[in-house]
Amino acid sequence: MTGAVATAEAERSALSPRTVAWAAIAVGIVAWFITLPPALVRTAVPSIVLGVAAVGAGAWVIGQGEKRLGWGAIAAGVIGGAGAIAATRSGTGHLEDVVTWSALVAAMLRFATPLIFGALGGIVSERSGVVNIGIEGMMLMGCYFGIVGADVGGSWVVGLLVAMAAGGVLALVHAVFSVTLRADQIVGGVAINLLALGITGYLFVDRYGDQGTPDNISRVPDVSLPGIKDISFVGDAVGRANLLTWLAVLLVIALAVFLFRTPAGLRLRSVGEHPRAAETVGLSVIRTRYLAVVASGVLAALGGAYLSIGFLGSFNQNLTAGRGYIALAVVICGRWRPGGALAFACLFGFSSAIAQRLPTFSESGATLFQALPYVLTIIAVAGVIGRSRPPAAVGQPYTRE
Repeated sequence: MTGAVATAEAERSALSPRTVAWAAIAVGIVAWFITLPPALVRTAVPSIVLGVAAVGAGAWVIGQGEKRLGWGAIAAGVIGGAGAIAATRSGTGHLEDVVTWSALVAAMLRFATPLIFGALGGIVSERSGVVNIGIEGMMLMGCYFGIVGADVGGSWVVGLLVAMAAGGVLALVHAVFSVTLRADQIVGGVAINLLALGITGYLFVDRYGDQGTPDNISRVPDVSLPGIKDISFVGDAVGRANLLTWLAVLLVIALAVFLFRTPAGLRLRSVGEHPRAAETVGLSVIRTRYLAVVASGVLAALGGAYLSIGFLGSFNQNLTAGRGYIALAVVICGRWRPGGALAFACLFGFSSAIAQRLPTFSESGATLFQALPYVLTIIAVAGVIGRSRPPAAVGQPYTRE
């Protein structure tokens, strides 16, 4: 009898609304995927059937009370079917130009790298209880001072060190206003972004004028993985990537271990959750928050330095172009966890990689396609509002008694 009950429970759990919803989302993705390279199914009928099945499953899930996942399944079914119809009506040559999976993965990593650094900085700061809207400005400082350091010092190593110092100094300013002076952290962060935009713009014009940065500036090298670069697809996708890309991935692992597996990480999280209790047991809330905010500036500056001396090899005014704000969205979508931040950074990076290739279909729509990552950011953040819980004391100034 016990075995029969266990079997019945297992069957019920296997068909739970959440399981059905995730399965329907996967079906919606498959509906689109089979019409893309390498499968290239040239009729939309199978995809439409799969899309309808996903929509039906989503409607059933909504009826069972799982509204968010149910609507997600419906959206996946509709988008998958619509995407399949568009793909089957497009020329095979255009599809193969746009959807080259190894190239898309490689581009995804390039676009995701600055977001990962910025998101890690945001996680460190907000886990301590300080909102850091100034990630955008700190990334921009890393962009400019990274290129100046590499230019003057003649080495990308010097560039990284100067960029990290610049990001740390700007973060220190933010910490003074947010922690010591207890100013509004959102307003302070916006002011930091405007300050960085003014400083980098003025110094860039003053130093380089209309000529722009030199072409021979030392750049962070790419790293080839022995034994992997020769493997089909995998080698093309990840066999050769920038050194800072691999550093970003390693920092995700390191930060996850630090936050959730070390006493120091526990102390940092306790300051962001219950600062009064942390102070009671002997922790310095002020000191911890200062260190966390400065560390967030250093990490964000690394993301900015990647853009200037890792990816482009040059600098233009407002080079970050809102990537710091997307990094903050990555923090929220990833629920203040490094692993979640990595996943969403890759999602936004993939959308940027796709947007870069979509003008193949329509040159007149190229500008519109560039908005895809920002639209996806809005949708993603709207979808997690109410489901993700930030640190309890984030944004709240602390006053010693």
